Amino acid sequence: MSTADWIVLFLTLLVIVLYGVYKSRGIKNIDGYLLGNRSLPWYHVGLSVMATQASAITFLSAPGLAYSSGMSFVQFYFGLPLAMIVLCITFVPIFHKLKVFTAYEFLEKRFDVKTRGLTAILFLVQRGISTGITIFAPALIISTILHIDLTWTTLAIGSFVVIYTTYGGTKAVSHTQLLQMSIIFGSLLVAGILVIHLLPESIGLSKALHIAGKSGKTNALDFTFDLNNNYTLWTGLIGGFFLQLSYFGTDQSQVGRYLTGASIKESRMGLIMNGLLKIPMQFAILLIGVLVFAYYQFHQPPIFFNQVEIKKLKESKYAPDYQLLEQKHSELFKTRESVVQQLNTALDHDDEKRIADYRSSLGQLNAKMQVVKEGTLDLIKKNNPTAETNDNNYVFLSFVTSVFPKGLIGLLIAVIFLASMGSTASAINSLASTTTIDIYKRFINPNSSEKQDLLWSRLFTLIWGTFTVIVALYANRLGNLLEAVNILGSLFYGTILGIFIVAFYMKKIQGKAVFLAAILSEIIVIAVWTMNKIPFLWLNLIGCLAVMLIAYIVQLGTKAPSPIEVKRDLE
Repeated sequence: MSTADWIVLFLTLLVIVLYGVYKSRGIKNIDGYLLGNRSLPWYHVGLSVMATQASAITFLSAPGLAYSSGMSFVQFYFGLPLAMIVLCITFVPIFHKLKVFTAYEFLEKRFDVKTRGLTAILFLVQRGISTGITIFAPALIISTILHIDLTWTTLAIGSFVVIYTTYGGTKAVSHTQLLQMSIIFGSLLVAGILVIHLLPESIGLSKALHIAGKSGKTNALDFTFDLNNNYTLWTGLIGGFFLQLSYFGTDQSQVGRYLTGASIKESRMGLIMNGLLKIPMQFAILLIGVLVFAYYQFHQPPIFFNQVEIKKLKESKYAPDYQLLEQKHSELFKTRESVVQQLNTALDHDDEKRIADYRSSLGQLNAKMQVVKEGTLDLIKKNNPTAETNDNNYVFLSFVTSVFPKGLIGLLIAVIFLASMGSTASAINSLASTTTIDIYKRFINPNSSEKQDLLWSRLFTLIWGTFTVIVALYANRLGNLLEAVNILGSLFYGTILGIFIVAFYMKKIQGKAVFLAAILSEIIVIAVWTMNKIPFLWLNLIGCLAVMLIAYIVQLGTKAPSPIEVKRDLE
């Protein structure tokens, strides 16, 4: 990066941190530290919710996913608006009326303490690991750009976020997220315009999308009901609905965001805002990846986008073999470039026959280039058996650092940092709040003072921050980071959601039945996942339905007195 890029990056991060410190001054109790005194307006809640979900992984992995697989991932979010509606009707008013700090407090009031504890632990395990992955993503950027060992960049970035979160609490997190999302939206717009500008003069947005479409990259909708396909309309609407409902309704990193709302109305409007804006935002990010693909139809792309591994290969005994593959790659690209130009001419004349012929030729050439890439991957694995051979996470990063002008590179990297800061800070804060409220205050020291609660909240923030940094050190083994986070969530969210659905709608079921159902359902979900027979999004539906069905069966076979009904203020 140039000096200008470093200045832009440093100033952007400095402004965010100072703004957060300023806004979080004067925190005196646990309510202010964990929930910002429940005083935020709806637009603040909405942007905070979006910033928590839109981690650095979103901006690193999504363009790379679109580059390699197309835009089908956008269907993952199709169940989100429906989930927001259900949350606004059911979850939000109950949590606000009870004035809970965490979602899991409600479960003890409805069932018993062991169900509350189990659900809190499931959340802590899932969120603790996934937060480590979100720390790893920006560390990957610094490691690649500065050629510094990934371990050191992970430790540096993780420590920065942990210190910031430990000091500021929820109030600092929420206020900085408002500024972060404003910068992120503006930067994404600039990035999209610049990618289009970098295309050849004869290739505008429309032709770029046509060319990408002929290579199967604009497949935003898939109406097939295919259990072998992770991203279809149905997996997004059904599996995605249950995942989003569980994430926003039972994951404390999100519940804590909308509990900061000044009223039920403010929280509801914030969630609706998220439901309306998230899909267009994700579509725009994926579209940038598709445009990067179109750019590389006219400019030779690297065989493998992780240049750190390529550099190692060039310095190894396999260098001559790699040079032959690189030469073959260049020859194929020149041929493909000619075909793309001819396809462009055919598109100008609406010549369907020639378009079909060139599309077929393009597919054959892409297949041959893929063979060359696979040969390169074999050499990389021979040279370094522990190397990660999935380069999706490097596509957008490589493009930005090699093509974008000075200053803008620093801004785009700042965007990824800001996204990481927002989502990581929210997650660590939620881990600390759950540990403080559901573990420490419930089981260890129920009679603690406000001063002790604030002290332990900060201590747990530091402990969980350290844990997530340790997880981040091993995150490079997980392939595409965006998918890794969602797979991890799908292993737990279905079970957690099932517990809450039973709590809200199956009022005759008692704590013992739902506790046993949750344990058995989690075993079933993990077993189904290890079989690798269905897309991971369906695990959310399986876990939820399993809890409901097993709890119902167990309750039928339990000879117990009439269950205690939910308090009047829940009805």
